[in-house]
Amino acid sequence: PKRKGLARLVHALGYSLDGLRSGWHEPAFRQELLLSFALLPAAFWLGQSWLETVVLMAVVIAVLVVELLNTGIEAAIDRFGAEWHVQSKRAKDVASAAVLISLLFAGGVWFSALWRWWTAHMV
Repeated sequence: PKRKGLARLVHALGYSLDGLRSGWHEPAFRQELLLSFALLPAAFWLGQSWLETVVLMAVVIAVLVVELLNTGIEAAIDRFGAEWHVQSKRAKDVASAAVLISLLFAGGVWFSALWRWWTAHMV
C-alpha cells in the first residue's frame, strides 16, 4: 500500500535510521562520524564568520554523506556475488575515489582555516 502524509515520513525516517545503523558497521564511516563529533563543535571556534563556520561543518558532513553512498554502492555490487568482475571493480573504485576526493577537500578547507588561525595568533 502507498503511504501518504505522516505515515510516509515516519517510514522514511525508519529507513534512514536503518541506513545509519548499517553505516555504523563500516569502520571508515564510524571513524569519520566519531571525528565529526570533534570537528563540528570546533567549527564554531575556528570559523570567523557564520559562512566560514558553515563551510567547515559542510565539508565534514559531505564526507559522511559520500561515505554512506560508497557503502551503499558496495552493498549493491556485493549483492550480485563475490566473484570478480571488471564493472564491479570499476564501480567500487569510483565510489572509493569519491570518498578520497571528499576527504582531501575537507582536509584542505580545514587546513586553510587552521593556517589562517595559526598565522593570525602565532606570528
